Amino acid sequence: MSGITHAADAEGYNIRTIALALGVTKRAAELRANREKWPFTRAKSGRVWIRLYRLADLPADVQAAILLRANRAATAQEQAPRQHRDRSRRWTDEQLRSAWQRYERVTDDLKNEAKRRHAALLSVDALVRGGHALMSARGTVAAQLQREGVRGASVATLGRWAKEIKGAPRDAWLALLTPAYVGRTATAEMPTEAWDIYKADWLRLEQPSAESCYARLQRVATEHGWELPSLRTFTRRIDREIPVQVQVLAREGEEALMRMYPAQERDRSGFAALEAVNADGHKFDVFTRFEDGTIGRPMMVGVQCLGSGKLLGYRVAQTESADLARLAFADVVRTYGIPRLCWLDNGRGFASKMLTGGAPTRYRFTVREEDPTGILVALGIEIHWATPYHGQAKPIERAWRDLCDRVAKHPAFAGAYTGNNPTAKPENYGSKAVPIEEFRRVLADEIAHHNAREGRRTKVCAGRSFDQTFAASYATAPIRRATPEQLRSMLLAADVSMSSRTDGSVRLGGNRYWCEALAPLAGQRLMVRFDPDNLHGSVAVYTMAGVYVADAECVAAVGFADTSAATEHARGKGQWRRAAKQQLAAERRMDAASVAAQLPTAPPENMPEPTVVAGMFGGKRNPVPESADGPMRRTGTDDHRESRLGDFLAAQLRARNAESGWTPPQPE
Repeated sequence: MSGITHAADAEGYNIRTIALALGVTKRAAELRANREKWPFTRAKSGRVWIRLYRLADLPADVQAAILLRANRAATAQEQAPRQHRDRSRRWTDEQLRSAWQRYERVTDDLKNEAKRRHAALLSVDALVRGGHALMSARGTVAAQLQREGVRGASVATLGRWAKEIKGAPRDAWLALLTPAYVGRTATAEMPTEAWDIYKADWLRLEQPSAESCYARLQRVATEHGWELPSLRTFTRRIDREIPVQVQVLAREGEEALMRMYPAQERDRSGFAALEAVNADGHKFDVFTRFEDGTIGRPMMVGVQCLGSGKLLGYRVAQTESADLARLAFADVVRTYGIPRLCWLDNGRGFASKMLTGGAPTRYRFTVREEDPTGILVALGIEIHWATPYHGQAKPIERAWRDLCDRVAKHPAFAGAYTGNNPTAKPENYGSKAVPIEEFRRVLADEIAHHNAREGRRTKVCAGRSFDQTFAASYATAPIRRATPEQLRSMLLAADVSMSSRTDGSVRLGGNRYWCEALAPLAGQRLMVRFDPDNLHGSVAVYTMAGVYVADAECVAAVGFADTSAATEHARGKGQWRRAAKQQLAAERRMDAASVAAQLPTAPPENMPEPTVVAGMFGGKRNPVPESADGPMRRTGTDDHRESRLGDFLAAQLRARNAESGWTPPQPE
């Protein structure tokens, strides 16, 4: 190694050592030596010849610089322990790990530059191992890099790269050779108060522009005499110092912040058919005319199987309510069975006490110990609550997106479509309102096609339709069936009806319902549970005490001239009458005369003899007994009293006749 530590050599110093002492480059030292014609001798170093300069032949300032540097180096060597004089760098595991972490963080351009340096040093090492001198090998590689168009490639550059990895293991060379470019780091100064004002103005939900915030800050700076940097400086500092999630929270709100967090992917392939369901409401963007004549957008409550994705049941009404949700679940339970798990939105309809009262995790409305058990809880369904307004927690939201396009924009509803937001109204907005019966018909058809459409790409369907996937799992899944009593409990207790005094039939919504069990309850008030969408079916009749009576069928009115219906009705009436007569005959064991003959004759009254006789005392006080000749004679006062009573009664009779306007006939 050539350096100032070799000053004891008799041959002299090489130009590199002199350059280090003077603090200039090697080329600058060579130019000065040639210009001033310093004496030198030639010596061979490996395979090359170098120039050596004797200390006495050099100018005085150069001699002083060489001696001063040599003395400093000697002093440092004397103070250092002997065992640490090895100048090879020792790398720790922490340093190497940090180098690899930095390599992972840099851009691809810097990674490619590190790879070029690594390849160049590996080439130099291979040439040296093949017998070439180190400097000759570096020159050869540098020349090749220059021919390849690598800027700055030289022997000195290769030397600097080799110095950066000196003492490091070969497998760490790539990370250590990564360029340490940091770019521009200097920033303009800004007053702390100005920075606080700009942040407070910019980090608002109103989302003001950076230009308006900077303009307002300039007015404040004029008052205080502040010197502001450019707007670009403020925006760069915002991006550098304030995390992006903080910016989104301040300018867009919590919902936008939650959207930045990756949604949880839930695997539903573990659910069998009807094992788990989820339910939600959806308001369609269609104007409809309801039964009462009002116009509005219909609300649908649907129940979806989580395992297959099939829509199992739904109901449509003007508003979302607990009754609408209960009827939708009643359709599912009646048709398919009772689910085991259910995910619901914590809305007022689904969290109603009527539906989910008694659920352990129901935190809506006031919870009391005396609250009735909800319908779903009574059926043994385990309730789970989804996050409100969070579509990822409710897979049924995906079905709503399909129905929005296929139902709301159906050609049958042209002119009734409202648009999905106030700014997306079509040009024919409000020109039509479809009848609710037509809407229900189209909805039922589209839901059937939605369930039957093949090519579903979910993990469970794998190209099959929702119907096919559900049917395949339903055939082998354990299904719980509801009893008739449980199904009746899910119907809506709609009205109290007075049964007919003649036949016991009840009327509801213009329809008449009757069965034989209602005959004994004729003239009584009865409670009727019914399905509002199936008024021509049967209704469940209960007493006012809540005791179930029977299911009464709808007795439909027929045409006046419908002879076949009249014949059928007469036949049924005759059969019912004959059955009643047969029952009466079976109950009668004897006729009325036989019953009368069995009645006993009443015995004569047996009067007891009195044992005590009251005495008559007082003399003159004793009443005078009537004579045998007739009644007692009247006194003089009796006629007067009788006359006054007759006058009073006659006056009362005349007053009543005058009040009624009736005049009695006069005798001839």
